[in-house]
Amino acid sequence: MSFTEDYTFWRLADFFIKTKQYRILQVSKDQKELWLEKTEDKSAQIIRLFQYNLDWSNWLQRDIELTAANGDRIRKKLLKRQLKVMNIYVTPFPPVDDYEPIIAKPYQGPKGKVEVSSLIIAQSNIVAEHEKIARLFNETVSFTIQDEYTSEDVDRMKNSALTYALNKAKEEKSIFEFGKPFLTYVFIFIQIAMFLWLEMNGGSTNTSTLIKYGAKFNPLILEGEWWRFFTPIVLHIGLLHLLMNTIALFYLGPLVERLYGSGRFLLIYLFAGFSGSLASFIFSPHLSAGASGAIFGCFGALLYFGVIHPRLFFRTMGMNILIVIGINLVFGFTIPGIDNAGHIGGLAGGFAAAGVVHFPRKRRLLIQLLFTLGVAAIVSWSLSYGYGDTTKMVDRQSILVLAQQHIQEERYDDAYRLLTSYLEEENESEEVLFLLSFTEIKLGNLDEARSHLHKVIELDPEFHEAQYNLALVYLEQSNPDQALIYSKNAIQLEPDNKEYQDLLNRINGFLGEADGA
Repeated sequence: MSFTEDYTFWRLADFFIKTKQYRILQVSKDQKELWLEKTEDKSAQIIRLFQYNLDWSNWLQRDIELTAANGDRIRKKLLKRQLKVMNIYVTPFPPVDDYEPIIAKPYQGPKGKVEVSSLIIAQSNIVAEHEKIARLFNETVSFTIQDEYTSEDVDRMKNSALTYALNKAKEEKSIFEFGKPFLTYVFIFIQIAMFLWLEMNGGSTNTSTLIKYGAKFNPLILEGEWWRFFTPIVLHIGLLHLLMNTIALFYLGPLVERLYGSGRFLLIYLFAGFSGSLASFIFSPHLSAGASGAIFGCFGALLYFGVIHPRLFFRTMGMNILIVIGINLVFGFTIPGIDNAGHIGGLAGGFAAAGVVHFPRKRRLLIQLLFTLGVAAIVSWSLSYGYGDTTKMVDRQSILVLAQQHIQEERYDDAYRLLTSYLEEENESEEVLFLLSFTEIKLGNLDEARSHLHKVIELDPEFHEAQYNLALVYLEQSNPDQALIYSKNAIQLEPDNKEYQDLLNRINGFLGEADGA
């Protein structure tokens, strides 16, 4: 009994699996039909090998249509817009009637999204058919087919192809199973615990509370609190912020931790969080917090995986990852209040950190050295730039927030130094001048406070608090006539303010006593 067709079938399978690196999608129960996939190959993303005794062209036409329908299901599963299928029949003889017009040009499947090209490998003309395959894949098909084979020959070839495919699948699977996701859940626990702690100690949306517990705040970083590059990773501003980042970490973290292992994941996550905070420090003067930079670092680590293993990346997760990154960056650029500098910094940091640590058991010392030197250079330059030009790192609102916090804590000397230093480098602002005058009053520098309050009123005549404080200063300096003027101004601007009315009554009483004397 001849097993020529069986051997040819598995010899072709062996060629596609080993030489052309196709992967097995489906195998029929009788092992006479084999679907192979390699989406990177644009000429034939799917190969269907089918061993069958072809008789009539009408059966061939129906089978090609069924192949297109199955190809469309595979297309949807692979999330492809279009798919090219190479349909190869292994048969003793071609159909007895006129079949060549059926396979002369590719069959277009439903809505033109699947294209099926068909080829008949008939033992009656095996050499010519091999030449067709060689032209199709632009590669020599060197194997020859004899007239007779035994079942042992077939089994040997079948086992060779299937064993290689199985080992390849195990090797790819092992890449995703190096580590177990432990630290991911540790970080989730920490950020939830910190959120509850913030809520119990002033609220997670309270600026003073966020600053107190380590949010990224440029003025304090410039004063030497470098740990604020790291502590924002576990702080979140409001429940929605926490919920979104926790969900993202829950899905992304385990994937990255399995790929790189827990130790490498820890370095990637922390460095990405640091990079996000550093980028935010340089490009955004506003207060910020959240794990977004570190989470984008997980995306960056997956992009590095895509660079090293592009085929596996795009076959498993690639397009989904790129789409999610794109959507998040678009949102970041279009929706106010999102710290996109932190996101981009985290993305770049995660990619760079992955390059430094690389993959487990697969060291590439030259690549790792280059990434390490590059990271060191960029971080050094960024820190030098940030600490070197402090005027770009802070804005008026940040100065006001920090000054108010110093005042609340009765650290008037600190508030005074902060505000005077800011005014030396920036233009005068009524809000900054007003806070400065308040600290001067607390420190007993009434002449300076009076001068600054006059400047506030010049800049904004309707600043009623400045009018009121100026009245207090004049009264303290035993000048009730001037105090009366500014007290009346304050009441005119804010007639329902009881404090202002009490001050006016006090001044009038003082003047009445003076007139009586």
